[in-house]
Amino acid sequence: PVQYVIRPKSDRNHDYRGYGGLVAAGVLKKGDEVMVLPSGLTSTVTGVDLAGTEVEEAFPPMSVTLRLADDLDISRGDMICREHNQPTVSQDVDAMVVWMTQSSRLRPGAKYTVKHTTRTARALVKDLQYRLDVNTLHRDESASELTLNEIGRVSLRMTQPLFIDEYRRNRTTGSFILMDEGTGTTVAGGMIVGSV
Repeated sequence: PVQYVIRPKSDRNHDYRGYGGLVAAGVLKKGDEVMVLPSGLTSTVTGVDLAGTEVEEAFPPMSVTLRLADDLDISRGDMICREHNQPTVSQDVDAMVVWMTQSSRLRPGAKYTVKHTTRTARALVKDLQYRLDVNTLHRDESASELTLNEIGRVSLRMTQPLFIDEYRRNRTTGSFILMDEGTGTTVAGGMIVGSV
């Protein structure tokens, strides 16, 4: 996930353009062909920098700066990946969430801000499929809300696509938080179990 576009405003580095972020999966090195999501544009890695020093390769959980052969329109929240190792691009996800606030309850129809990797979007709770009893593992499919410390499976619809994997495959691209739109406080943590 791209966290920051680095373009120094100095004469010495006037042509430097790098894309900083956390390596979520795989290995990237100079010469690799990569794809940028959501645009689908491709380029070649011309260098990998770590703390101002060029390194041979980048792998999880390193935070690095990638330099690309082409001057592409890339911004925070975009994702640079290998063409044959892409995450799923989806606006709809199924997830297990734990509700973390007493001040409100999670109900179908509620709207939140979702923070997933470096991407932020608005989310609508389309459905609460069930509430999970952590003591018996019973699924209460008649549940209409989640309260403090309750866990449930929900279907969410985002205002823009997210680049996701199932949590069991990748914890970085498979997790998110929900925030109250008014206060910005975190109200839930989630693990993606699939796209809809």
